[in-house]
Amino acid sequence: MSQNTPQTRPDTLLEFPCDFPLKIMGERVDGFAQTVLEVVQRHAPDFDGNSMEMRPSSTGKYLSLTCTIRATSKPQLDALYTELSGHPMVKVVL
Repeated sequence: MSQNTPQTRPDTLLEFPCDFPLKIMGERVDGFAQTVLEVVQRHAPDFDGNSMEMRPSSTGKYLSLTCTIRATSKPQLDALYTELSGHPMVKVVL
């Protein structure tokens, strides 16, 4: 029976590379989807923007975007989350 110590515990349970869905939400304004696409492609250049799923909220005020990227590392995901969550147009990143 093995035990994970702080030195051997993995930083993540993910095995890379892997498909990783990101859900990004913000107000439904002009340029939101394009802005998110540009950020995602900076960190995942092979992401195909045509695969982005868009869903408006029931009131139409917000837009949810789902981008499934081919994640290659934890630092890549961390950098992507940091940039997206720090963007003024983005309300939530899951």
